[in-house]
Amino acid sequence: MHPAGSGGGNLSKEGHGGISMDAVTMKKAKKPFSIKNWAKSRKGQQTIIILAFMFIPLLLLFVFTYLPFGEMVKFSFYKMKYATPPDKRVFVGWDNYIDVFNRKDCFSALKLSLYYMAGSIVQLALALYLATILSFKTKCGNMFKGFMFFPYLISGIAVGFIFKFFYTRGFVFDTVLQWCGFQLDNLPYWLKDKSINNISLVASSVWRYFGQNMVLFIGAIMSVDAEMYEAAELDGANKFQQFLHIILPSIKTIVTLNVILSITGSLSAFDPPYVITNGGGGTATYFVVMNKIAHTNQKVGLASAMAVVLLLIIFAATILQKLFFKFAFRNAESDDETYDAKKQRKKLEKQRKKEYRLKQKGAM
Repeated sequence: MHPAGSGGGNLSKEGHGGISMDAVTMKKAKKPFSIKNWAKSRKGQQTIIILAFMFIPLLLLFVFTYLPFGEMVKFSFYKMKYATPPDKRVFVGWDNYIDVFNRKDCFSALKLSLYYMAGSIVQLALALYLATILSFKTKCGNMFKGFMFFPYLISGIAVGFIFKFFYTRGFVFDTVLQWCGFQLDNLPYWLKDKSINNISLVASSVWRYFGQNMVLFIGAIMSVDAEMYEAAELDGANKFQQFLHIILPSIKTIVTLNVILSITGSLSAFDPPYVITNGGGGTATYFVVMNKIAHTNQKVGLASAMAVVLLLIIFAATILQKLFFKFAFRNAESDDETYDAKKQRKKLEKQRKKEYRLKQKGAM
């Protein structure tokens, strides 16, 4: 006879249906980690996709932006040509940067940027004015938006060739002015006369980028709540007051962005003077001069130094513009209260805290 507890011992090691408890424990135990299995899992695939979308753009940014920029900064300290071998490059230190500030053509080119800055201000003012009108119901508004935006879709080189023939003596522009009663002999040479040729080039740049600014402004203005206009009209506000106190504060981000892009773009103008006049007649901008020094004169080190200086100028101009707009839109920093109201509230809070402390000292 078997002992009485022997059957019970067998039952304790076996579960229902004769399944061993050791087998159940093995099933519950975690499987060893495998990269192949993890990569096939849903969580693994999500992680791989996220990392890929992060890594690939960062890699492209590093390879095509930061790495060339680092090489350019390195070249700026050498006297070299494109074909100069690395072992024959002459290290000159800060001489290239000193040469940039001593060259007259560099400073005269930077002065020309003032023409393009003035043009960008006119461009933004007209774009904002027309965007404000076209944001509301107007006849043929969509057609007009399309006509004004179309030049931005054209290549800068093509725009340059268009205006090269447009301003040529006796061609399109002169013909239109003769229809209006002007005599050809009394008209200036739009591309040769140094008193007006830069203005002519700026006009071509304004024509090209005007539509882009207008469309950006329209998108921002149309996002403003229509109930704000209705409330302003009930309070007796006219259209200009609505623009000044509703539209302008509401689109301050887009205004700031457009101004920064336009001002920095005016510092790096290249297509109009290069294609239309090839930099002749005093129309060579900073980029045109830099292009000539780099590719015609083969002074790669000096051109690299010019590029670094221009980058620093653009960076400084961007910071100054940000500070200016922060001050200009100080009353639109908060949706609930103006800057002055917030300042007054903080002043009252400090005063109350000071009075409370004095009361506590008096009670003690």
